[in-house]
Amino acid sequence: MSVSKEQVLDKLRTVKGPDLSGNIVDLGMVSDIFIADEKVFFSLTVPSQRAKELEPLREAAERAAKTVPGVKSAMVALTASREPGAQAAPPRPASPPPAAHGHAGHSHAPSGAAPGPKATAARTKADVPGIASIIAVASGKGGVGKSTTAINLALGLQATGLKVGVLDADIYGPSMPRLLGLKGRPEQLDGRMLKPMERYGLKVMSMGFLVEEDTPMIWRGPMVMSALTQMLREVAWGALDVLVVDMPPGTGDAQLTMAQQVPLAGAVIVSTPQDLALIDARKGLNMFNKVEVPILGLIENMSYFVCPDCGGRHDIFSHGGARDEAHRIGVPFLGEVPLAMAIRETSDAGAPVVVSDPESPHAKVYLEIAAKVRARLEELGGAGRREAPAIVFE
Repeated sequence: MSVSKEQVLDKLRTVKGPDLSGNIVDLGMVSDIFIADEKVFFSLTVPSQRAKELEPLREAAERAAKTVPGVKSAMVALTASREPGAQAAPPRPASPPPAAHGHAGHSHAPSGAAPGPKATAARTKADVPGIASIIAVASGKGGVGKSTTAINLALGLQATGLKVGVLDADIYGPSMPRLLGLKGRPEQLDGRMLKPMERYGLKVMSMGFLVEEDTPMIWRGPMVMSALTQMLREVAWGALDVLVVDMPPGTGDAQLTMAQQVPLAGAVIVSTPQDLALIDARKGLNMFNKVEVPILGLIENMSYFVCPDCGGRHDIFSHGGARDEAHRIGVPFLGEVPLAMAIRETSDAGAPVVVSDPESPHAKVYLEIAAKVRARLEELGGAGRREAPAIVFE
């Protein structure tokens, strides 16, 4: 049974606005409504200073949307408006994580502890309960192999002894279901929480689990922010040492939402070697720098090609551009990933090379990168517990 936006709006008109005046639709509080696979997504715009007290209003809107015939579930978020020049609301305090201890190559840290003693000692809060560190894997443009890099990095971090989850934040082109060979829908736990899917020991959440693979995601900014916030905060992640976030390409709403809403421990930038890709990679670097998210390092993907027949090496997309850029701006260079059939084939088969062929030279490249990322996290210490920066548009 198909569901129309008009049906949803009619139900939402039964929800009174703040202070019981009017209704949320006629007051202009409801964003554009997106409907996919019998699921309804929208957000409510409310004054930032009243966001906490208006949580019951969000719940009422969600309940109303679920009563529309044909609607299986609804995802509703509050989007706070702020007057020009207003100060950002102070972040909410959270309980400190448990202490941890460990040594190279193996972690004795209890669930949820940050990787390494230095990191644990400096950190005071986890904005997402149970998750010690959150890192973003980003690129300035699409087509550079960011998602393949993200999943192999996550598996590499897991191989160092950490408990790892993956959030596929690429709303418009989710790749994790295909990369991990996962199908089906997440189980809904009590209330509004979703149980993440699991594969190869990773906990995973993706918009690709909630909508069909060929469904176009034509969303405006508030919808992207709403979906990302809920996939992050309304998923029962449990205790994780690291959550790897596969970001969509570019420097738009998704990246700003993650930087603003989450105390990121750092960002990994993926680029190919040629000048055109590096131009866009610099944009990603500059964006994270402006919102004070540490750069964990650069990865040069498709760095070179070794012919399987003749053994000759070919620099198809040039070579060394990302390494040179990292040295130029003073951030770590994490490694070179070759353009290889094995990486593509294992990714298409839903069995990334780090888990399907961990002794291969291609897997070892990712494992070395993962070790450097973990070391960088430990070096930064309390980065994963920094307060999320306020982003103000002028």
